Amino acid sequence: MLSAHVTRAPTPLSRLSALGVDTTLAELQRLVPQGQGWRACEVDNLGHDPGRRPAALVRPAALVQAWLQEAARLSAMETMWQAQVHALARHGSLWQALDTDGLHLAEAPVVVVASAFGSLALLVEHSALTGPASLPLRPVKGQMSLAALRSEPLAARPQRNQGVYVPLYEDTGLPPHWPARLWATGSTYERGRHDVAVSAVAHDSNAASLNAMCPPAARQLREAMADGTLLGWAQVRCASLDRLPLVGAAPDCEALRSLMEPPRRMRMPLAATPRLTGLHLLTALGSRGITLAHWCATRLAASLDGEPARQDEADLLAAIDPARFAWKHARRRPPAAARA
Repeated sequence: MLSAHVTRAPTPLSRLSALGVDTTLAELQRLVPQGQGWRACEVDNLGHDPGRRPAALVRPAALVQAWLQEAARLSAMETMWQAQVHALARHGSLWQALDTDGLHLAEAPVVVVASAFGSLALLVEHSALTGPASLPLRPVKGQMSLAALRSEPLAARPQRNQGVYVPLYEDTGLPPHWPARLWATGSTYERGRHDVAVSAVAHDSNAASLNAMCPPAARQLREAMADGTLLGWAQVRCASLDRLPLVGAAPDCEALRSLMEPPRRMRMPLAATPRLTGLHLLTALGSRGITLAHWCATRLAASLDGEPARQDEADLLAAIDPARFAWKHARRRPPAAARA
């Protein structure tokens, strides 16, 4: 579901969401025909600030494939599919990606870590990024429940409250083992879980949420569970401590700690944070990856090209700066003598 995050007053997340919906929708319209990976719709918001909102139903793989095909046409990308990057190492002016045996896979002066929750293990391998407190990423498992739609839809349009109910989705590009005409609901929000097993407990949780939106659809879900036709899909989101993405140059936590010893009470601008040259993050998009990915990526690319931030977006870029947690962690650390 591509739709704006609704709040009573503007917040960084609601503003990011609105910008992200616009840019993602523009990319869908530019690259993917409707009905072959996405479809415009409206959603009934049933929670706070109720009302009908413009939205779109999106199969993310369709947009990703379109981006890859465009990059291939432009000869703008080399890929190494299924290469397991175990660690990053600095070698002179280059970053090297190493496999589990320490063998060199690739190198470049600039690397962007965009590995969702896998980013944490990859980054803390580097000594200057020690400690998850400086990069507080959390796994959040989500499971969707869905099945073939063999009758008329049970609602006129998608519903959203504690979860989303899609009464009808049709797509010519779905995988062969999926129904071409389906209903779906979800997703669960299980903090601290990082397995991807589909569970009956999560289906039950989706049924409970669905019952608050559309009781007939909740009965349909339970009937599909009973007769074995209910399908499920689960994956792990990556969320930060404040639920905002981490996008930008990675902080150099060792250099930052040196600046803070003895502990300094003066405030320094976030932009003055020491950075690890050439290492950048794009992670912690939470449950809004399809909404935020494109906007965040374009802003990161602009910063890599040395383009100044737009004045009306400067506070948003500060809100998603990966260094925001490192500063808080450094200020809380006791002096070196006390630690000794």
